[in-house]
Amino acid sequence: MEHQPFNKVDADQACDEPQARPPLVAHRGYALYYPENTRESLIAAVAAGAVFVEFDVQLSADGVPVLLHDSTLKRTAGRSGSVFDFDAAKLTRIEVNEQARLGDRFSGVHIPLLTDIAAELVRWPGVTAFVEIKEESLQHMGHAFVVDRVLAALGDAIRQCVIISFSEKAVRLARQQARCQIGWALREYSEQSRQKASELAPEFLFCDHLDLPPPPTSLWPGEWRWVIYEVVDQKLATSLFERGVHLVETMAIAEMIATAEDL
Repeated sequence: MEHQPFNKVDADQACDEPQARPPLVAHRGYALYYPENTRESLIAAVAAGAVFVEFDVQLSADGVPVLLHDSTLKRTAGRSGSVFDFDAAKLTRIEVNEQARLGDRFSGVHIPLLTDIAAELVRWPGVTAFVEIKEESLQHMGHAFVVDRVLAALGDAIRQCVIISFSEKAVRLARQQARCQIGWALREYSEQSRQKASELAPEFLFCDHLDLPPPPTSLWPGEWRWVIYEVVDQKLATSLFERGVHLVETMAIAEMIATAEDL
């Protein structure tokens, strides 16, 4: 599939048009071709037809939620330092164009504030966002503080969001404070994790496809919906759906949507 650039108008039109909801989640936006966890990446994912997106949240030195996967800036910004070294005003001036991976195509792409992305979500009422609270921030600033700041930054967009984390404590707090849907990301597919999942009863369970037991073993039954990442292969996606997986998470969202009719 030849890659075509998308823009904000494309995204708005995509949300206005009636469409089936493909069982695919845009992992960090359209991260195959765009810098991950950026406004540009999310706009491109929605323009490509995604109705489920996922992004990661860390807190700045002054406690402001921003979109960033790593706590360090080396991989995406190509510079030293940590998200905890800068206040939000300075972070939003840092380019995260992933030059090592994407070259010079995205000069001028910066770390976005969660409040700005929340405003975009409200413009896209048909889009559901999985908002992952990263453990580095939880450990650095405390679970209650971080969850409170994230929920406040989401504002009215919380209605379209599912708060997810590898931290069981964080998603519990989110559910208690906002009565929102939650998703728990598994570190391992084990009996201990199954017991914790049954106690937590999240709406969604996230797991790396590499950590799943081999077929034909059935996945744990429960009220939750399974979301499996990171998948860019149609054959693998098909096998996962056949095993009862509800959603597949992918960085190649446009390519996977294009072949969704064959899944």
